[in-house]
Amino acid sequence: MQPIQSSALASLAQRCPRCHQGPLFTHGAYNLAHFTDMPEHCPVCGQAYEPETGFYWGAMYISFAFSTGIMLVVGVLLYYFAGDPDTWVYVSAVAVATVLLAPLSLRYSRTFMLYLFGGISYDPDWANHAPVRRRG
Repeated sequence: MQPIQSSALASLAQRCPRCHQGPLFTHGAYNLAHFTDMPEHCPVCGQAYEPETGFYWGAMYISFAFSTGIMLVVGVLLYYFAGDPDTWVYVSAVAVATVLLAPLSLRYSRTFMLYLFGGISYDPDWANHAPVRRRG
């Protein structure tokens, strides 16, 4: 498989930040028993996916931003296309949308956390360099 050259596109495809080929997750997003499962290392280049213990705790803030965005988008859509319905309609629609999009929100929050704060950069010549391993 050819690596994705753009880091932005590789993050959207949820690929390894170092080689842009290995998947970040082992199962599909809507496999509800295993949607959070990540391998310890990239199956292609061997890069560690957890730079330090507890690294993904920070992804909660990114996930919160996604949930806030979902709430705003659903609220604006309801306001303009449903004629400003009752409050219970807003609450129900936001709750349903947030629950349905939760697996994607969690996965993308972890992906963006790794890409933005993991200290791993794309290396097109990764086969000739040793991966950065987690200490400890």
